[in-house]
Amino acid sequence: MTPQPSSAHRAPQPDPEAGAAVKAADRAHVFHSWSAQDLIDPPAVAGAEGSYFWDYDGRRYLDFSSGLVFTNIGYQHPKVVAAIQEQAATLATFAPAFAVEARSEAARLIAERTPGDLDKIFFTNGGADAVEHAIRMARLHTGRPKVLSAYRSYHGGTQQAVNITGDPRRWASDDGAAGVVHFWAPYLYRSRFYAQTEEEECARALEHLETTIAFEGPATIAALILETVPGTAGIMVPPPGYLAGVRALCDKYGIVFVLDEVMAGFGRTGEWFAADLSGVVPDLMTFAKGVNSGYVPLGGVAISGEIAETFGKRPYPGGLTYSGHPLACAAAVATINVMAEEGVVENARRLGAEVVGPALRELAERHPSVGEVRGTGMFWALELVKNRETREPLVPYNAAGAANGPMAAFGAAAKAHGLWPFINMNRTHVVPPCTVTEAELKEGFAALDAALSVADEHTE
Repeated sequence: MTPQPSSAHRAPQPDPEAGAAVKAADRAHVFHSWSAQDLIDPPAVAGAEGSYFWDYDGRRYLDFSSGLVFTNIGYQHPKVVAAIQEQAATLATFAPAFAVEARSEAARLIAERTPGDLDKIFFTNGGADAVEHAIRMARLHTGRPKVLSAYRSYHGGTQQAVNITGDPRRWASDDGAAGVVHFWAPYLYRSRFYAQTEEEECARALEHLETTIAFEGPATIAALILETVPGTAGIMVPPPGYLAGVRALCDKYGIVFVLDEVMAGFGRTGEWFAADLSGVVPDLMTFAKGVNSGYVPLGGVAISGEIAETFGKRPYPGGLTYSGHPLACAAAVATINVMAEEGVVENARRLGAEVVGPALRELAERHPSVGEVRGTGMFWALELVKNRETREPLVPYNAAGAANGPMAAFGAAAKAHGLWPFINMNRTHVVPPCTVTEAELKEGFAALDAALSVADEHTE
């Protein structure tokens, strides 16, 4: 892989006055997602490049969060920026009912990489509406109302997607009328099935799922949706055989199998799609984020031949004004080509196996706050605990305020050492750009080492 030029010497000169103006305008007018507006202090970003971003005070951070796990090719890749500029000069926008070169080529490149016969691409503006449309397609295809989804999952913030979600962000919007039934997916470290091995966890999770299907009534279930590798919920790589078992259950009961690859897709797991790790082909697959590294909003649904045929003579009742927006699709074409030309997927796979995994396991040996290390590619999580023996989380589930103090202290320590972490509940995720270099990883692990020492102070 050809690494991007380092941004080490490209950070602008500090300009605190400009930063203060940006923050003042933000606080006066921007309403932020998932936040109590009066309790947040959003950092003002002056610039970004590669694996780094910096603020107006000249502080530079190595981004171990990839934004929100979407800058798979890093910030400001020159080839993608140029492609957006060229498309803007040629055809900045056009309605979705027309055939447009950038749209057609993006669909072709995506379909070339999706598993099985997922050869039709419906474009959306992001991951949440991709999930919305996948569920709509499944319900129309089957004529059934219900959707099964796992606890410890995240599928988006729109109404149907947030109800399918299995984490606390669902609670405020869940009135019980969305037709969603949640079940437990495998998670050996905190097994709901009293399993001791991956084999037991897999078998018992599949038994639990089939029982859930039986008691809900198979003929009422349109779709079963899973994150191929759950992302925000904890990066739990499913045990061998689980996804194949789910595929078999869906086939047995005529349920549409939907894989959500919004976070896990496009190189994040060291494969083009996380489904490639198990060889499983879903009926529908959602994507977004890494498809163009978030440079312009884009998502979509990859559709099997059978489901596409349902709408061959029957209109599909759904669409978006900006479906397949030319600027977003041009960014996707450039991103996919860059990933292929520069070996980005291979870089994520190799460094994940040879550098990230070993380094994180070595940190775990020295830090009592680390209960478990898990992941693949550039998709890793450290489970932080108070006590390794009891596995009590470092902070309670969905902790806030003072109860979240230990994780807040860990995060502050990471930032003080120039590392921007991804933190959710009692976990920190290691999800840098898939273009990250070995040197950058070592820099990040040194900062992580220091921050974990702060977490260690809260162990028993």
